[in-house]
Amino acid sequence: MKTDKPLLILVAGPYRSGTNDEPAKIAANVHHMTTVALELYQSGHLPVLGEWFALPLVEAAGSKQIGDEVFNTIFHPIAIRLIDKCDAVLRVGGPSAGADEMVAVGKAKGKLIFYNQADIPVVEG
Repeated sequence: MKTDKPLLILVAGPYRSGTNDEPAKIAANVHHMTTVALELYQSGHLPVLGEWFALPLVEAAGSKQIGDEVFNTIFHPIAIRLIDKCDAVLRVGGPSAGADEMVAVGKAKGKLIFYNQADIPVVEG
């Protein structure tokens, strides 16, 4: 399938899920989502991860550890705000309550929801 309109696509996958908050495992989750984002970009779309917005703000706001109050007031809420600007949500990776929440919010807001990257049209031109 092909399209002439690039989509702004939120890549939603596990961040902390299944990691026991181990930095290397969290980094692997982010790496996976970033790799998917690169592939979306290469197919003509504009991908985005909520983490790209949230993590610098969490740090600037003074979060001391993943899951503290400062972290929780920014991390998922910023991704939910971001969905308003997106055309679609792509759910990737394994189990994740947060990523599933992004899908649910996207559905409620009438966004395109993809579970398989192959279903996303390639941008022509």
